[in-house]
Amino acid sequence: MADSNFIDYVKILCRSGKGGAGSRHFYRAKYVPKGGPDGGDGGRGGHIILKGNQNMWTLLPLRYRRHIFAGNGQSGAGGRSFGKDGDDVIVEVPCGTVVFDAETGEYLCEVTHDGQEVKLLKGGRGGLGNWHFKSATNRTPRYAQPGEPAIEKSVILELKMLADVGLVGFPNAGKSTLLSALSAARPKIADYPFTTMEPQLGIVSYRDNRSFVMADIPGIIEGASEGKGLGLRFLRHIERNAVLLFMVPADADDITEQYKVLLHELEEFNPQLMDKHRILAISKSDMLDEELKEEIAKTLPADVPHVFISAVTGEGLTELKDVLWRAITDDANRLATPDIIHRPLDGHHRVREEDEFIFEYQPTEEELAEEAEDLRHIDPSEWGEDVDADDDGFFYEDLEEDDTPDIK
Repeated sequence: MADSNFIDYVKILCRSGKGGAGSRHFYRAKYVPKGGPDGGDGGRGGHIILKGNQNMWTLLPLRYRRHIFAGNGQSGAGGRSFGKDGDDVIVEVPCGTVVFDAETGEYLCEVTHDGQEVKLLKGGRGGLGNWHFKSATNRTPRYAQPGEPAIEKSVILELKMLADVGLVGFPNAGKSTLLSALSAARPKIADYPFTTMEPQLGIVSYRDNRSFVMADIPGIIEGASEGKGLGLRFLRHIERNAVLLFMVPADADDITEQYKVLLHELEEFNPQLMDKHRILAISKSDMLDEELKEEIAKTLPADVPHVFISAVTGEGLTELKDVLWRAITDDANRLATPDIIHRPLDGHHRVREEDEFIFEYQPTEEELAEEAEDLRHIDPSEWGEDVDADDDGFFYEDLEEDDTPDIK
């Protein structure tokens, strides 16, 4: 997967901007000896915003953009001059992107619609200037608020593709062949297991210029929910499907048993998948005569609609599209399928090469200078009685009485 252009799992380091410090300036003019405090507020730090883009289908751009930093807010100045807000950073992602905390695996947010914006990290608030603290009893406040610090977080972006129908089956069950027969997609087809190495999407045309999207994922084997094979890594893509199409070849030893194995693996991965509408397709049925089909139909689960199909001869494909369309447009199916409850990332659902990725970042000279400037402020843990805080817990530093205020 390292050489593929389809990237559905990436780890990045994000940092919002820190707020600018408020000014402790006092107004001075030739004929105004006691002009009073007029220090302006600092600007807020920039946000990290995720935006859905329907024209993107992979997280590949973020694989080469591991560090995303927003701009810092500027400090306030005299004359109640407010500092400039830091620049926001808008990160475009494919629709269906889910965000997790890289350290804890906790679910944070998701982007599902084109143009949808989600504020991933909030920029720090700017500090208040000293003119906010003047009063009848405190006419020369010699203090102002520093800006709120930036928020830095390592996050994992996981792409879960949006499709109406998801194909589920063992390797060489005919999933890619069916997708190529129903749509214009041209997935790789061969006679060996795991030919499909990455998910494929195809648009299936239906009557009256209607259509629906079908997704094909690598084959699932027994034990996939525990990390065996390739299916586990791509099972996330069928979590968003409205209908699951189970495919079992007609030459299988026990069709019902294979169906139960597939169903068990999906339940182990995410129990919520059991609420989705299911359809069973018996592929490669051109090898069967009508008598065998009748015998096989008697052994199939009664609670799941089944269709005998053959992608080579075209047998049953029209009937299959009718069944799928009825399931997709069924209001009862939509109401029975709740919103996805994204499970936290655990050891089975992580990608090792991404989790072990080390962020190597060399700060610029400007960032080093800003860091040196921040060191001049007193550490809040060391502040004593001369330090006050407002109702929001937003601290400011009090100057000594003999300190001389800024004069411009």
